[in-house]
Amino acid sequence: MTNPTEPVNIAAQLVKELRERTGAGFSDCRSALVEAKGNLEGAIDVLRKKGQAAAQKKAARQASEGLVGHYIHAGGKIGVLVEINCESDFVARTEDFQRLCHDVAMHIAALDTRFVRREDVTQEILDREREIYKAQARATGKPDAVVEKIVNGKMEKFYEENCLYEQHFIKDESMTVGEMVSQMIHKLGENISIRRYVRFKVGESAAATADESPAAVAAN
Repeated sequence: MTNPTEPVNIAAQLVKELRERTGAGFSDCRSALVEAKGNLEGAIDVLRKKGQAAAQKKAARQASEGLVGHYIHAGGKIGVLVEINCESDFVARTEDFQRLCHDVAMHIAALDTRFVRREDVTQEILDREREIYKAQARATGKPDAVVEKIVNGKMEKFYEENCLYEQHFIKDESMTVGEMVSQMIHKLGENISIRRYVRFKVGESAAATADESPAAVAAN
C-alpha cells in the first residue's frame, strides 16, 4: 500500500504535456501533478483553481498598462480591437501577454459577444430575457418551482453565450475566457483585465462594442 505522505514520481513528459496544455511554468505544473497524484486532468483543475485564487487576490490592484490587441479574420471581412490591461509595461511586452491579446481578439471575431462581464448586462435586458424564459417555461404547464429553476438555468446559459468572460474559449472549450485570463494572472503575477473591445464586420451599419466600465472610458 502506498504511503500518502511519500513523494509522487512525476515523469518529465507529463510535466511537459501539462505545460503545453496550460502555459503554466515548470514548477507550478510539477506541483499540480504532485497534488493530483499524477492525474493530468486533475492537475489542470488544480492550476485553474490556483489561477482563480490569484486573480481574486490581485483584482483590487490597479491595471493601467496593457495593449490594444487586434485580429483581422481571413478575407478581411471581420476585424477586432480589444484593450487588455495589466499593471506594468514590462508584462505588457511579454510574449505571453501579447498572445493573450491576440487570442482574445480572435475569440471575439469568431463569436457574437455582447458584453465583457455578466455585471455589464443592463437590468432592462435581464428583465426582458427572464420574462421571455418564464413565459416559455409556463407554456409547458410545469409548476412554479420548476419554472423558476428552468428560468435560472436559461439565464446562466444567456450569460455563457453573451458575456466574454463566461464564454468557452474557441481554441480550448474546456475553459472559459475568464479562466484563461485567471491562468495568465497566476503565470505573470499581475492583475490582468479585459477592458473593452470593438468588432467591425463589413456591411454592418455600426460596430459592436463592449466596455466593462462606460463611466471610466467617458472620463478618459
